[in-house]
Amino acid sequence: MATVELTTENFSDVVGNEGTVLIDFWAAWCGPCRSFAPVFEKASDDHGDITFGKVDTEDQTEIAQAFGISSIPTLMAVRDGVVLYAQPGALPAPALEELIGKVRDVDMNEIRAAIEAEQDNA
Repeated sequence: MATVELTTENFSDVVGNEGTVLIDFWAAWCGPCRSFAPVFEKASDDHGDITFGKVDTEDQTEIAQAFGISSIPTLMAVRDGVVLYAQPGALPAPALEELIGKVRDVDMNEIRAAIEAEQDNA
């Protein structure tokens, strides 16, 4: 599956729905971003059940600022509209595969219950 260019116009629609979305925050001038791009693209080809999105932080500053992106590349994993992972740094292919497996294994009922409990205590 090809990656989706995420913009302020489509971000909520793509990321806010059910399912898993991996987001690569990048910029054209960033060497590590360019090195990570083929790893991200290959994973998108290998995992058709996951949406792979890219946010050009130079073009989409509003999204980058909303998520406090200060280092690139930053990889974010969102499942059913909940951010499960967000870390800067380019991952090698085996680490990306491991992350995808962990995101798939998350029990979202537990996550939603924890979020609800936290909101009740706030």
